[in-house]
Amino acid sequence: MNPSTTRSVAGALRKLSRSCDRPLRVVASGNAAAPWDLLELLDTTVERYELFMLNAPRGIPTRAGVTHVTPFVGPGMRTPAVSYLPARLSHVPTLLAARFVPDVVLLTVSEPIGGRWSLGAEVNILPAAISVCRDAGGLVLAQSRSDMPFTFGDGELDAHDLDAILVAPPGPPRTAAAHNAASSDGIDLIGGLVAARVGSGATLQLGIGAIPDAVVPHLRDRRRLGVWSEMVSDGIMELYDAGALDQERDVVASFAVGGPRLMTWLHANPRVRMLRTETVNDPGRIASQPAMTSINTALSVDLFDQANGTHIGSRVHSGFGGHCDFVVGAMDSPGGQALMALRSWHPRADVSTIVGLLEGPVTSFQHTAVITEHGTAEIMGWDAKGQARHLIEQAAHPSVRADLWEDAKELGLA
Repeated sequence: MNPSTTRSVAGALRKLSRSCDRPLRVVASGNAAAPWDLLELLDTTVERYELFMLNAPRGIPTRAGVTHVTPFVGPGMRTPAVSYLPARLSHVPTLLAARFVPDVVLLTVSEPIGGRWSLGAEVNILPAAISVCRDAGGLVLAQSRSDMPFTFGDGELDAHDLDAILVAPPGPPRTAAAHNAASSDGIDLIGGLVAARVGSGATLQLGIGAIPDAVVPHLRDRRRLGVWSEMVSDGIMELYDAGALDQERDVVASFAVGGPRLMTWLHANPRVRMLRTETVNDPGRIASQPAMTSINTALSVDLFDQANGTHIGSRVHSGFGGHCDFVVGAMDSPGGQALMALRSWHPRADVSTIVGLLEGPVTSFQHTAVITEHGTAEIMGWDAKGQARHLIEQAAHPSVRADLWEDAKELGLA
């Protein structure tokens, strides 16, 4: 590994940029592991580049000359100019090899243990990005932070995997989601209804958001719970403290978002395996988990049980992520279920989240059940008319049920 100074890294970036007749393609750690120092160094050194990040946070470079590219739009990329690449997360490694071969990969890593570093809380698509970049003769640059845990699995790196590594200060603290006020909107009630369907011995996948987080407190009395999840967050600590986790199964995830206690728990924990996307999001591997229970949310669900989790009107809000992978895998698991949990009324848009027919893109369909604060609409095993009836009578907000019955008649569902 080359000597790692800001000057030497800037020089390597400048040399690579000058040898390229197009904007550099850059993949950077996303979610809560953005390599801030390297991003700043890149932005002050390279005039034009394409930046590929998953769920990019606010604060990333946004000037002219920088193009944002992503299959999962985060707050830092929610602009009309974003280049959105629709793809299931399990397909993104293939997309990197075919559509967006990186010239540079920017990483946040742990401090070394025994001469090795770890991608820590953000493994995800990064092993694939590193491999593709290496094969193409690109640069793999890292910044080491003391608050990034060393995790075992596919994110362990040797010195020869990295062209340079800078020592960086701890990252900015994660902004905690304001869940307390949301309980008045029925989120805690939804969490309880979802948890009532989860028995001891089940395997959990919890998506991103307040609703999946609200499920965890209701599971503290379960036992032998497994975790096979794209993401883990602070909620897993409640299950650990309560003795609800299966001592015989590793916690498997691809990335983590949480506070200092979660990061401390993850650090060098032999019971945690942070694995690459190709493994964690493989529907076949998901289906092999006992009683796999996928818990996701959506922006809206229609009377055909089609869910939109990506777009607000014509504007992309997020992306497929692992939503599709886990819905498919959970439905194929013996005793598994794919649960769609959402509030019946969108508080900001002031509209029903249960609609007659989606007008925008469909993220997933064929769930086991759809759950709101008003109840549980059973989907699996019912004919189309029965599914629509359950969605109207047991999941929709009472104020829109009459309108939804009219929609059902027009759609041939009543």
